[in-house]
Amino acid sequence: MHTVVERELELKLVLSPERSIPVPARLTYRTEDPYAVHVAFHIGSDYPVHWTFARDLLVEGVFRPCGHGDVRIWPTKVDRRNVIFVALSSPDGNALLEVPSAAVAAWVERTLRVVPPGTEAERLGIDEGLAELLAPLPADDLWLRDPWPSDESQDGEA
Repeated sequence: MHTVVERELELKLVLSPERSIPVPARLTYRTEDPYAVHVAFHIGSDYPVHWTFARDLLVEGVFRPCGHGDVRIWPTKVDRRNVIFVALSSPDGNALLEVPSAAVAAWVERTLRVVPPGTEAERLGIDEGLAELLAPLPADDLWLRDPWPSDESQDGEA
């Protein structure tokens, strides 16, 4: 059985130190994709903007700065509020998002209860998938038997 942990929240797209705009978003965690966090940003277009990155990155980013390249996350305070900044970079542009720390921390905690750290690989079913792939089929018996009698067969053997 697969479980989905979701959270709707409002982020702030930081345009300058004095100005930001609200951006509704949905955080999604799926147990069938246990290493990833999915974020859908609803920016007023026909389709939301989707980002996917490692759950471990968000877990660490709740406590300390982490990441490099496309996704960087760090906790801080803004006007005495605990927030998390998420910096996203792509060929289409960059975005700095301010996220309520308590809401993200609570959501991350829910994902960790559903799939504890270190147990993600068990959710992928790799061992079961390999066993199914490598399991002999009834037709394999044809390949395992010699279909032609050997020239060295004994008298009376076919």
